[in-house]
Amino acid sequence: MDEPRSRGSRRPADHEVDCQIRGNVDPKIDPDIDPDIDLSMPHQRRVFGRGFRSGQCPVVLVVGVGGAVGAAARHGADLLWPTAVSAFPLTTLWINVAGCVLIGVLMVIVAEVSSAHRLMRPFVGTGVLGGFTTFSAYAVDIQQRLQNGSAGIGLAYLGLTVLAGLVAVWIAAATARRLLVRKARKRR
Repeated sequence: MDEPRSRGSRRPADHEVDCQIRGNVDPKIDPDIDPDIDLSMPHQRRVFGRGFRSGQCPVVLVVGVGGAVGAAARHGADLLWPTAVSAFPLTTLWINVAGCVLIGVLMVIVAEVSSAHRLMRPFVGTGVLGGFTTFSAYAVDIQQRLQNGSAGIGLAYLGLTVLAGLVAVWIAAATARRLLVRKARKRR
């Protein structure tokens, strides 16, 4: 049962309690939301600390717009290269692998090469690439194969997609790092 509280007192948010348990000094920083945001820094507090109206609204907006762009691109690929329900879902596999390659390159660009606009990662990474490489299409493809008696294809697809995605993002990040970071260093 809750302890009685005096008027005007508030119950700490879950992330504040988690921060206290983890030993974090500043409970205003919620590492579960975005570890790149540190509300103890004045600039980030001005940008992100004012709530939905000023800080979060542009992020939510660009994620939504990016998600629509990515989902439309995925749908277009599915229309161009349809896959029979009993066949191996190559279109979805290649979409997910291509998305992982782009995510690997984006990670390097945003984290190591340039100081991109604060909305670039949510728009491209979460929005466009998140809408393009959806888990739901992957799960539906597996479910359809299992229900239609193509369990071998479904299970092979299950494992191959995860393996190919991890390899693709790793190779893309390593290659982008080698090419782009060297170029950035030569310019300095």
